[in-house]
Amino acid sequence: MSEILQAFVPNRAVSKSTVKLIVGVQVTAFFLLWFFSPWVLLPSIGETWNAFVEQWGQGLGAELITSFVANMQAIGLACIISLGLAYLTVLGGFRPVVTALSKLRFLSMVGLSFFFTSATHNQHQEKISMLVFSISVFFVTGMADVIESIPKEQYDLARTLRMSPWRVVWEVVVLGQIDKAFDVLRQNAAIGWMMLTMIEGMTRTDGGVGAMLLNAQKHFYLNAIMAIQITIMLMGLAQDYLIGVAKNKLFCSYASLGSEQK
Repeated sequence: MSEILQAFVPNRAVSKSTVKLIVGVQVTAFFLLWFFSPWVLLPSIGETWNAFVEQWGQGLGAELITSFVANMQAIGLACIISLGLAYLTVLGGFRPVVTALSKLRFLSMVGLSFFFTSATHNQHQEKISMLVFSISVFFVTGMADVIESIPKEQYDLARTLRMSPWRVVWEVVVLGQIDKAFDVLRQNAAIGWMMLTMIEGMTRTDGGVGAMLLNAQKHFYLNAIMAIQITIMLMGLAQDYLIGVAKNKLFCSYASLGSEQK
């Protein structure tokens, strides 16, 4: 019991067994609240499950694969573009350009869709380009802030080792910040799923769960809306988990060694 209470004290290490117990209690409480919820607009667990089975029979699985593939394509392209632009901020001449591009995150996709339609050849390209834009403007902003916050001492240490300017960039900016690059990727990859449903509603002929979700919303089918939303959330959580595994187990296992909460 005392260890459970320690979980509610700031900055205290908690064992994995205690975390699992707390998570189990919270999940159980969530389902109990959902089961006994008096809100009539909230579909019950049984109604949501039946709607999921119905939507799956109508092609939800295939549409989910379509959306997943499109999202992976967009994340991959956005990662290449954003990291390239962010790394260019080490050159003073590119900083104003990258700063200007980062300000585009305030623009609405509704007004920009015409330009993407004109610049692409089909609706799949239009969907991917809008997704890449939506992710990149936030990704490049976060990564540029990471690079700007690198302590001067790290650059000085690399120079004292007689590294060339580009070797300094590679060691300090690229390799030295790769764990933070994964963090920024993890945060902004979620934007892809958030924007995907809206964009797929604008490009319906290319399919995807967004089109199914908007059809359910059009007919006010709350059970299907809940089922599809939960499915999208589970896919997003799985994606987030896999990015975390790639960071902590494959590429940056050192990143969490000094964490106080481990």
